Amino acid sequence: MAEKTRYSDEELQEFKELILEKLEKAKRDYEVLKASISGSDGNDIADTSPTFKVLEEGASVLSKEEAGRLAQRQAKFIAHLEAALVRIENKTYGICRVTGKLISKERLRAVPHATLSMDAKMGQDS
Repeated sequence: MAEKTRYSDEELQEFKELILEKLEKAKRDYEVLKASISGSDGNDIADTSPTFKVLEEGASVLSKEEAGRLAQRQAKFIAHLEAALVRIENKTYGICRVTGKLISKERLRAVPHATLSMDAKMGQDS
């Protein structure tokens, strides 16, 4: 029997549903992070506290910087998930971009935007 070269439409639909769930959650998380950066979440004391509290301001800036980094990372994750949806539509999802073989279902369930099989990933690290 010949080796399978792509996932079936039913399998692709299963992955699509998984990715859409993760994408919805990622977008919600991204919005929360954006709100915390802009201060529009309403849980700030900026309008009630004295303005010359240097330590608190430093912590606030640090917290916003961290939220900014997390938001940037989340935006990248969203882009990867959206690219995975495009690969599903093109029926190229789950094919390793190095070896051309199918990426294991277990790996795709854990990292649905993966484009490398574990063999290719391990070879890349060395």
